[in-house]
Amino acid sequence: MSSPFTHRLRVRYSECDQQGVVFNGHYLFYYDVAVVELFRERVGTWDRMSELNLDIVVAETRLRFREGARFDDLLDISMPVTHLGNTSMIVTPEFRSGDRLIADGEVRHVFIDPRTGGKTPMPDEVRAALAA
Repeated sequence: MSSPFTHRLRVRYSECDQQGVVFNGHYLFYYDVAVVELFRERVGTWDRMSELNLDIVVAETRLRFREGARFDDLLDISMPVTHLGNTSMIVTPEFRSGDRLIADGEVRHVFIDPRTGGKTPMPDEVRAALAA
């Protein structure tokens, strides 16, 4: 499919739990930031999605936690798009800090019409951008 887009962010102190590692729920927030940046780079600003009368929702997610990221770590979130269906796409993110694999998984998104909330086919323009 496409070469993976990677987004970098720094772990903030408030995102760490009493064990000194990033609280597991934050990884989905990190993912959400990265997927918006993926679309910004490949498709355009989120306004472009609105112009296309298009949005995405998460239908399924799975994350494996390998090692805890800590305060001030730089996390590189690699976002390979591994499947483009008619109304869905799958991204298999990898969260790394340097050479350490922190977490990985799979997220399935469904494209929807934001007015109705119903599934809608992925436009060819978006498909080509994500597969580029």
